[in-house]
Amino acid sequence: MSFFERWFGGAGQDFTEPDVPFGRYSDSYKPDTNHQAWDQSLAAFEVGDYLTAYRHFLLYLRDETDANVRWEERPDALRFEFYQGSKRITGQADHRRLRIEAKIAKLDQAPRIKLLRRLIERNYTLRYGRYAIDDERCISLIFDTYTLDASPYKLYYALKEVATSADKLDDLLLEEFWQLEAVEASHLQQLPEAEQTAKYGLIQRVIHEALRQFDAGDTDKLQYPGGVAYLLLDALYRIDYLTKPEGHTMEALEWAHRQYFAKDNQQNAAQKNEQLANCLRNIANRPEADVRREMYRGISTFGITLPVTHERVAHLIDNEMPNLRWYHNNGHPAVARAVAAYVIGYCLFNYAVPEPDRDFFHLYYRITEPLYFQELGFRPNYCDPATGQLDRREIRRAIERIAERFRDTYPRLRPALNNLVFDDLIRFSESYLLMIRDLNFDKSVAK
Repeated sequence: MSFFERWFGGAGQDFTEPDVPFGRYSDSYKPDTNHQAWDQSLAAFEVGDYLTAYRHFLLYLRDETDANVRWEERPDALRFEFYQGSKRITGQADHRRLRIEAKIAKLDQAPRIKLLRRLIERNYTLRYGRYAIDDERCISLIFDTYTLDASPYKLYYALKEVATSADKLDDLLLEEFWQLEAVEASHLQQLPEAEQTAKYGLIQRVIHEALRQFDAGDTDKLQYPGGVAYLLLDALYRIDYLTKPEGHTMEALEWAHRQYFAKDNQQNAAQKNEQLANCLRNIANRPEADVRREMYRGISTFGITLPVTHERVAHLIDNEMPNLRWYHNNGHPAVARAVAAYVIGYCLFNYAVPEPDRDFFHLYYRITEPLYFQELGFRPNYCDPATGQLDRREIRRAIERIAERFRDTYPRLRPALNNLVFDDLIRFSESYLLMIRDLNFDKSVAK
């Protein structure tokens, strides 16, 4: 059962939400039992009981929902494996050494110079692991060390580097170098045909709408480059969260994001917008079969988003709210809508926000993308796809269910429902963001 089932399957509903995951995986939402395992791992390592320390470390990494980590204990050794997206990472440890390996792809002939150069260059970007070609002609990412030097802190970052690097690289290499074969992908589940169709359709629709406004000059590119950026970045983040892309598409979105926000980039705002638009065009123009090939479901152990507090979310809302109002008041409704969506998309792309914020952000996408969620089998519709009419009653009920779910942890979490404005999507988006900004995350019980 996905966490979306738990908070949309409340009282008064007799249906189960489709098990469709959204957004970037985060390992920041671990229960207390996992954190206790972490403390036990540190304690065991301090007294030199390394195998016990590693067993507790694996318990810390384990997600009971996905069974992402497995291990086998022997008298003098520990064998384990865990998953990160498309990759299965295996490891073993004894009292002297620890070693992990992630097989990325297999060569069916002698490696080309271009491929070897690519691997050597990537070696320089790694802090813990290294690329190698084993006796079976598999390209692997390896990390090994003496157990004496493998504290839980070091082990966490080393395993995360190996896992996330291997997961990202395999799809990219397989697409670029035809002489490579996929390896150890039996744990992946290709998405159902209907889900693939809905996701591909969303990618095309979101990109074409953003490029239509960009190319048609609905917002003057030179006079309002900031407004254009909101339109394009909203499209980028919307695709990332709603479709969970892998491989080439994920790398393209991350590259575009990095380039736009690069501090040392000599390009002006208009040139950065052109770069964003070109990235979206390239994604839209890829063969449909290539895009669908990247639509699979894996299991993850490590997240890549940065944990933040609600104060960081509130600060971003405060920073962007004047822009939303300015574009709305000056006759740019599409940009005003994009500003609201940008705030939510930027947070979900970069941060592991507090769980209530995450759920309220997801609800916003439910409200603003009714046709897409309808195609995926979700109901009810919080907004009429044909008229854009907001369903005041269902939206308020959904907000109350989210707040109730976290009431034990945050007893003062009481969204100001009476402040929501349902006249149109822009006014609703403004009031909805202000409602999120003003949430009270104090864990103390109100007197």
